[in-house]
Amino acid sequence: MVAYQEFVSLSRSLDSEERGSAAHLSAIAYLNHVGPADEQAALYAALIGFLDDPSVKVRAALAYGLLHSSEAPRPIMLALLHDSAVIARAVLQYSPVLIDADLIGLVKTLDLPMLVAVAQRTTMSPRLAAAIMARGHDAVTLRLLRRRDIALGDALLSDLAATRADHAEIRGALLARTDLPAAARLLLVHKVGEVLRGARIVKGAVAEDRLNRILRDCGDTALSAIGEREALRTAGAGYVSELIGTDRVNTRILLHAVVTGHVMFFAACLAELAQAPRDKVFGLLENGSRAALNALLVRCGLGEGVRNLLARLVLHARTSDLADDAAARHYVVTALTEELIAEHGGVIPEDLEEAFAYLSEQNILLARKAARGVMAAFAGEASGAMALPGMEPRLALPAA
Repeated sequence: MVAYQEFVSLSRSLDSEERGSAAHLSAIAYLNHVGPADEQAALYAALIGFLDDPSVKVRAALAYGLLHSSEAPRPIMLALLHDSAVIARAVLQYSPVLIDADLIGLVKTLDLPMLVAVAQRTTMSPRLAAAIMARGHDAVTLRLLRRRDIALGDALLSDLAATRADHAEIRGALLARTDLPAAARLLLVHKVGEVLRGARIVKGAVAEDRLNRILRDCGDTALSAIGEREALRTAGAGYVSELIGTDRVNTRILLHAVVTGHVMFFAACLAELAQAPRDKVFGLLENGSRAALNALLVRCGLGEGVRNLLARLVLHARTSDLADDAAARHYVVTALTEELIAEHGGVIPEDLEEAFAYLSEQNILLARKAARGVMAAFAGEASGAMALPGMEPRLALPAA
């Protein structure tokens, strides 16, 4: 241990390096002190004295000694927080002594480097994160969004999705978060569709009618996929209730949910429409008779034609893997289309026109997917004269 006289000599030295050593020793001694209270008080007084040292090196040495400790004296850390920029940034970023009440008021006036320092703190509350993001610096907002250790909260994430959806990087960072609320995720997905629709490279490569069909199908898939994840993770009632309240659950969406294998979302929609327990609805979909299914769909307020179509689709889905098998989906959609044409003599009723148009669109898309799978399987198994020619190995070119 450094003798007291030597410490006094260091603390009174004209050399700032030596005074800095004394300041750092005082900080370490204070944090590790075990003994009488008067000794602790003397060490505390020594720390206070170093705050008035004219050299930034000395005050920085003091801050470095106390920086990472939760036992550091709050008055000293608050004083260092208003010291020179290099010291203040370190205190803002590392000191566990500071609490939200210390930081939120400062965040409103800090310059960008200081704001970045706060954003790099090890722990951060949603309230502090919201205060930082409210400053409107995109780089800092992105830094916080990419931190998975911060629970930003549904309200903040939803607000960002609503107000910053036009910013591509922020939109991507939001979509990458697993805690993004379902409604906010759907909003961002729709925004992505709008951006793609307006992109010159997309408009120049795909005819407008086909582009509209592709984007609508992708939007429907996203809506039901988000609903499926919500239904598996929670009851999913909030997401489904909002969709129904805004008239976004229609015949097309119900058909698409079953065709794409999102049966939990389909069950949640029917449960919300019929005001019935979801478990009971799922049981009926899995094992219920045709009459029981029809009774459920009547409670949902669906018309007779749509009820019969959905009941047929459910019965087909029980024997097919619609989630992963494109060929099975193509078969089911083809069967339903042919049944509708035969049943109505080629004159589709008005209440089934939307459903028939959907099935016709899916028939084309699924036929292509199923054909790709068949050709890939054929190419892998064929031999002899029927085998596809092998590809010559490509030369690896040196990097430019």
